Amino acid sequence: MKKIIMTGGGSAGHVMPNIALIEKLRDEGYKIHYIGTKNGIERELVEKYDYVTYHPISSGKLRRYFSLKNLTDPFRVLKGISQSRRIVKKVEPNVVFSKGGFVSVPVVMAAKGKAPIIVHECDFTPGLANRIGAKYADRICVSFEDTLSCVGSKGIYTGSPVRRELTDGNAAKGRHFLGFSSDKPILLSMGGSLGAAAINDALRSSLDELTKRFNVAHICGKGKVDGSIDIDGYKQFEFIGDELGDVFACTSLMISRAGANAVFEILALNMPSILIPLPKAASRGDQLLNAAYFERRGYSLVLDQDALTRESLIRAVNELDSKRDSLKKAMAADNGANAAERVMNVIRSYTR
Repeated sequence: MKKIIMTGGGSAGHVMPNIALIEKLRDEGYKIHYIGTKNGIERELVEKYDYVTYHPISSGKLRRYFSLKNLTDPFRVLKGISQSRRIVKKVEPNVVFSKGGFVSVPVVMAAKGKAPIIVHECDFTPGLANRIGAKYADRICVSFEDTLSCVGSKGIYTGSPVRRELTDGNAAKGRHFLGFSSDKPILLSMGGSLGAAAINDALRSSLDELTKRFNVAHICGKGKVDGSIDIDGYKQFEFIGDELGDVFACTSLMISRAGANAVFEILALNMPSILIPLPKAASRGDQLLNAAYFERRGYSLVLDQDALTRESLIRAVNELDSKRDSLKKAMAADNGANAAERVMNVIRSYTR
């Protein structure tokens, strides 16, 4: 039986592409092991799959700023390397697949020379953990073609895997779940897993205009539902879980942040969208790069948060509606829905 060790964690962005591969790996007969932290989000997400063996290890965060924890975390990393070595020795994997995040560093260091190592980078420029992991990797999968210039001869363009359930939704079920009383096209706004105050505020201030033409579904983030708003054609949700694929299926246009997972879901869904990336002050700038790439390719429109107002959002939605066909045509030509298969081909090449 072919065996794979997967790793990645610290945020959902470092886990979801792995989740998108897990069912494919199982279907092809792989025995799947996952190395993550004891209390990280990766454990919560991965342990839902009873056919995946989860191994918790110690790991320290890789900080580029001063913190007293920088004095102790190197010892946690060393402990994590030792734990990972024992796991690798016991499992004897055919391949190790790393999605990044600080937990992945001890794993790839421990696996070097024991099994082929594949690293996957979702963002336009590699994060710190993957820059370290790249030194140990045999192959580096990238989500953006332009990222190949950052990773050298090890690089291969694959795109970013998207969970099957997000692209296989049922539009009728989605409309039933949302519960709109009219059949106007649906505009979906998502601000990321925690919501986004700037997007929430601009959208709500625009509802009088937007609901004339659209039913507006708003995923606003935990604790951010505004119960004072009672407008026909507007529905709020803290988050949407298992029904999200169905909601995507019935959505015509989308407003979204520009995290790597979000933009590649948009590409796989062939969804006309307005991207509102996190500004540089609130991130390392990766969302700005992701959004600029999608704008250059003609896949999405981009609206900077600094320019986000009621008026600019209404104008952007009107422009998006007028350009939806050209955006969909450009995305369809990319064939982004095949990213999971491209990554699987890389994994297969090391496990034949």
